[in-house]
Amino acid sequence: MISDGWGYNHIAATDYYQYGRTGRQVYERFPVRTGMSTYLDGGSYDPSAAWVSFDYVKSGATDSAAASTTMSTGVKTYSGAIGVDPAGADLVHAFQKAEETGRSTGVVTSVQLSHATPAGFVAHNVTRNDYPGIANEMIYDSATDVIMGGGHPCYDANGVPNGCTNTTKYVGGDATWADLTDVDGALGADANGDGSQDPWTLVQARDEFRSLARGKTPQRVIGVPQVYQTLQQSRRCDATEVNPLTGVNACIDAPYRVPVTTSVPTLAEMSKAALNVLDNDRDGFALMIEGGAVDWASHNNAVGRTIEEQADFNRAVTAVVAWINRNGGWRDNLLVVTGDHECGYLTGPSSDPTWTSVVSQGRAAVPLAEFHSTGHTNSLIPLFAKGSGSSLLSRAATEHDPERGRYLDNADLGGVLNQILG
Repeated sequence: MISDGWGYNHIAATDYYQYGRTGRQVYERFPVRTGMSTYLDGGSYDPSAAWVSFDYVKSGATDSAAASTTMSTGVKTYSGAIGVDPAGADLVHAFQKAEETGRSTGVVTSVQLSHATPAGFVAHNVTRNDYPGIANEMIYDSATDVIMGGGHPCYDANGVPNGCTNTTKYVGGDATWADLTDVDGALGADANGDGSQDPWTLVQARDEFRSLARGKTPQRVIGVPQVYQTLQQSRRCDATEVNPLTGVNACIDAPYRVPVTTSVPTLAEMSKAALNVLDNDRDGFALMIEGGAVDWASHNNAVGRTIEEQADFNRAVTAVVAWINRNGGWRDNLLVVTGDHECGYLTGPSSDPTWTSVVSQGRAAVPLAEFHSTGHTNSLIPLFAKGSGSSLLSRAATEHDPERGRYLDNADLGGVLNQILG
């Protein structure tokens, strides 16, 4: 599971808002707790320099495409790369190896289904910006069994029907969307190895996602919630003020000041639906779940929306842990909870040139925190793991940071996932 854009302080700020103190998330009590570096091909992370110069981590950052590709393949690459190496050659995803050994796979995200992180576990493209090409590979050419994410062309950011005036690029273009929405559904690749194409079942309404979490399910499901880009982050904002880092207006809403859009599923509901589809495979499955809009809110330096998105991700983790406890427990399952990079350089108040901690203002109150960037940073991010094979990640954490302790690299994570799923 990936919280896109998270860092240690994103977790702390959300903990304070949800509980008034830190350490309350289920993953924070996992036996494997380590840091992870995320730099691009040709880059590096210097743990001593990172804590001497406040500005060190503002350069050398990865993007979600390269980071997800590395976590999926174990190979470092360039910014914008989707499933390809620095020369542009296709790499083999860990999920492809899982499929070759008879297991089902899926990707779920709170942003567009063809966005960088889900794409980086399934597709191959020299640029993350080719949304139609990426979506069409995922839908027509991959053996993926579950794809869920935003990009609905017929609803706006608030989940209001708009006469289908949005672009269809995130769902593969006009022809693909027409194919998905017709009576028969789109025919995809052979997902189960029986030599015939396997069709997709499209779900859109929140009640459909909820129903999918229970009982019998179709073999392959593509879920496109009735909202445009993100589940909640892009909905309207009541209060704005000029961001000193950008000079433009940014949302300063406290969490949930604008009520959430109730017509779209939560990330937890989508996750439970995906699990109920994938667990039909007795050989097992691999699933990537992304809380993608933590990154979007952090780019906007919107503390309230950042907390909302991280809290939604936290609830999804809790739902997955509950599923694991009901389905074989930790001897039969592995859960990794991490991010792809830090975004926004979130710290406590009055940081720079030194670092301060986020300060709690009590439960349901926005903690004292501040952003120092509108982009990604080269900071270490946390990784938590529990279950079968998690000790491999602990053993891979051979580097040491003076503040964060032991850490591994995202290429190490990719290597372990390929070892387990291969």
